[in-house]
Amino acid sequence: MRPRDQSAVEHLLIAGCGYVGEAAADLFHAAGWSVEGWTASEKSASLLAGKPYRVRTVNVSQRGEVAARASAGVGFDAIILCASTRGGDAHAYRRVYLQGAQNLLETFPGSKLFFTSSTSVYAQRDASWVTEQSETQPTHERARILLETERLVIGSGGTVLRVAGIHGPGRSALLSRFLQGAAVIDPQIDRFVNQVHRDDIAAALLLLLSSDLGSGQIYNVVDDQPILQSECYRWLAERLRRPLPPIKESAQTQKRGDSNKRVSNAKLRGLGWEPRYPTFAEAMDRSILPSFADRLS
Repeated sequence: MRPRDQSAVEHLLIAGCGYVGEAAADLFHAAGWSVEGWTASEKSASLLAGKPYRVRTVNVSQRGEVAARASAGVGFDAIILCASTRGGDAHAYRRVYLQGAQNLLETFPGSKLFFTSSTSVYAQRDASWVTEQSETQPTHERARILLETERLVIGSGGTVLRVAGIHGPGRSALLSRFLQGAAVIDPQIDRFVNQVHRDDIAAALLLLLSSDLGSGQIYNVVDDQPILQSECYRWLAERLRRPLPPIKESAQTQKRGDSNKRVSNAKLRGLGWEPRYPTFAEAMDRSILPSFADRLS
């Protein structure tokens, strides 16, 4: 990655300073960027009060709140929209992502917008490899809203990061289900799981914002090794010396639909991005399991 120069971003907004946004804000600040973070609630903002950068309570879906920052004379060279719906429905997706992107583009028209979308926009079911050029015809409304937001961002000259399932310190859906006894191995619907560590997402954002290579582009952000869900559970059972989850039919509804694909990160790697946690096992051993120590004892 080339060093920052006089033309690089000076003032960066993290619109959604949550699990990924906080990690990105920390990384950019450490790299010498001027950072401002937004959260939708005062409680979330208060938890970040000790940060060395400004964190404000601004709901990105509320145009008046967004416009108030511009009215105060504040501008941003670049904006990262990485807000979370916290598992919300299609209405929440439309409000936070699509309306949020519209509000930011209308209020700060001179800013470069980076949007963290999702690999759920790929609906392939045949375990095939998918790239940024692969077909996107998702079957559920939330992913269709993400695609609508992507088109808006790309049309403005912005950049889209299609992020795989996020895990990291204190967060792993697979590990949580395993520890809760809610995991099952269903041979009829075994599927490839595409994941990426929170810190590797932040590093991808830093790489793209530190260069002029990302404008108008889409990048998959995912680790190097898609892995079958059953293999994840087998690895966890062996690593933690616990029983394998029962083999039976699953009643669980997949948040990312019923897709089964392997997502390629070759395009992003071609820019020099290298995941610090390239596999499920490395992320677990070096970052996630230590953060779950109190639940593993």
